[in-house]
Amino acid sequence: MNAVKKDAPADGDTGEGLVDFEAVGAWLDVHAPAAGSGPMTAERIAGGATNAVFLVDRGGTKTVLRRPPRIPRPDSEKILGREARVLGALNSTDVPAPRLVAHCDDPSVNGTAFYVMSYVPGWVALGGESAFPPPYNRAGPEREAIAYQLIDGIAKLANVDYKVVGLDGFGKPDNFLERQVDRWLYQLESYQRTDDYKPRDLPDLAYVSDWLRANLVTTPRPGIIHGDYGFANAIFAFGNEPKLEAMIDWELSTIGDPLLDLGWVTYGFRSRNDPPGGQQGYFDATLFPTREDVCEYYAEKTGLPLGTLTYYHVLAQFKLAILLERKWAEAQAGHKPKEYGETFGRWTLRLLRQAGEMARKAKF
Repeated sequence: MNAVKKDAPADGDTGEGLVDFEAVGAWLDVHAPAAGSGPMTAERIAGGATNAVFLVDRGGTKTVLRRPPRIPRPDSEKILGREARVLGALNSTDVPAPRLVAHCDDPSVNGTAFYVMSYVPGWVALGGESAFPPPYNRAGPEREAIAYQLIDGIAKLANVDYKVVGLDGFGKPDNFLERQVDRWLYQLESYQRTDDYKPRDLPDLAYVSDWLRANLVTTPRPGIIHGDYGFANAIFAFGNEPKLEAMIDWELSTIGDPLLDLGWVTYGFRSRNDPPGGQQGYFDATLFPTREDVCEYYAEKTGLPLGTLTYYHVLAQFKLAILLERKWAEAQAGHKPKEYGETFGRWTLRLLRQAGEMARKAKF
């Protein structure tokens, strides 16, 4: 993650030995002189569940380097290359995102592919409510405004013509929603091969899967989707003026249905119909505008319809639950700390429960 947030990564790996200073520096001298010159320092920073992320400094010029983790997945370099491609495509747009500086797909340089992007200072609400700095940690106009700034990012992204910016073929927008249930159930099953996963009982998984298939909706307009957007993957400007500086961590980006990003961001917001004090996410939703308010704002910015938004809320939680179950699997296999796995394992169960509750109440 390329913010001024230097908490130790959740997996406890400091990243020592993952950046060959001499070799990477020499490569940057040739391919990215704008990334500075002279001796290099690199400090692993929090964020980047799929990649190791480093704050790099060369002669006072700061950039951010992303590379696969110490124990890479079979598709780590492919995912990294997709991230670099989408960031490069967004360089010419008004989407708030880090600028791609350079992408190295030659593993002989640093043992694996990597890319370098611009450094964006700011704060990130990684870790929940305690990560919101004043004045955003209390009720008030700044707290409300930061929610709308969050939505601005995906609204601008939804308005980009992916073909114009060179992303034709980056994803498969045809039948995108039809493929989602099988795609993510296959992902869950794959953990048995890649992470020595021992399947456990996941209440509501079957119900939610069946409901999504039975209530399939139609994508109104294909576009670029971030795939994992929210407060933990958004950099905001320091100070009292609410401003989204950059959307980060693009490893799940593709071409699909932009309303899935909206469902992903807003499932944790409270509804106008929720009882007082309700909270569904990792932040205090009572201090934010309602789900309906921010979704209507998105609709005004994009022209996209909201009549079937519950479907996207259910799908988003279904998808996220399966992604987090991998962290449970990694911990059970001894690749990550036990507490790390248990934390995400509880989130998996909670997300599936919430998705099931939303599906049972759905009216569209």
